Amino acid sequence: MITSKTIGSKAASTLIYLIVTVMALSCLLPLINMVAISFSDNAAASANLVGLVPVNFTLVSYNKLVGESQFIRSFIISVIRVVLGTSINILLILTMAYPLSKTRQEFKSHDIYMNLLIFAMLFSGGMIPLYLTVKNLRLSDSIWALILPGAVPIFSVILLMNFFRGVPKSLEEAALIDGAGVWTVLFRIFVPVSLPAIATVTLFAVVGHWNDYLSALIYIKNAEDYPLMTYIQQLSTAIDISTETDPEKIEEYLKISSRTLNAAKIVVATVPILCIYPFLQKYFVSGIVIGSVKE
Repeated sequence: MITSKTIGSKAASTLIYLIVTVMALSCLLPLINMVAISFSDNAAASANLVGLVPVNFTLVSYNKLVGESQFIRSFIISVIRVVLGTSINILLILTMAYPLSKTRQEFKSHDIYMNLLIFAMLFSGGMIPLYLTVKNLRLSDSIWALILPGAVPIFSVILLMNFFRGVPKSLEEAALIDGAGVWTVLFRIFVPVSLPAIATVTLFAVVGHWNDYLSALIYIKNAEDYPLMTYIQQLSTAIDISTETDPEKIEEYLKISSRTLNAAKIVVATVPILCIYPFLQKYFVSGIVIGSVKE
């Protein structure tokens, strides 16, 4: 028997699905349009004829990005930076968040370190002092200049610290009673039950290192050592057909516009992150701590 309550429930569910679908399309359609523009030629893109399907399909923009040896070198540099930078970030985040999650009675210097972190998060010494520090430490023109200045993301430390505070105290007490040390408790107890938060700060670190292009402009003088984002950011100024003598090259470059090239940049920059995200997504919806211990 169909009741008014059942009809109301179905109507509410339909409305929710409709709202979610509209929101999903509002996020997805601009991305599809960007991909379509990147595969279209200059004339179609400039005339705003590109919708969700490429017009006058061409790979010229991608050939310009990938066709140079510097692209591969910059891509490798970016991968190395992401791996090293993220590893250092996560190690320092864990080792700072764990003691700061303790109470004042357990960690007497808690307030001192928290005040320093909050102050450093709210106030910055500025670009010039940071540049001089990196230069005086002889880190300029090295990959460490891109990694070490941001080795401690304070927001991520606070995020993980608050998550650690929610871990049931019984888990730690049981491990200490069994003879576990501090490092064992951290890496065998806190890390496994905190994978959702760790996955979140890991994604923040990966995206931050991958998308950063300004640091290389400041600390790296040799363009050959630029990471991928800096390379493609500077590429638009490198297209100069006035000195080109090859007719085929000239014809190809005429098919490129700043709009199609920028669309290709966005696609190239987004694809690696889209490949990483599915592996971390499952941890965002996991409630590992819930129900693990009953107080």
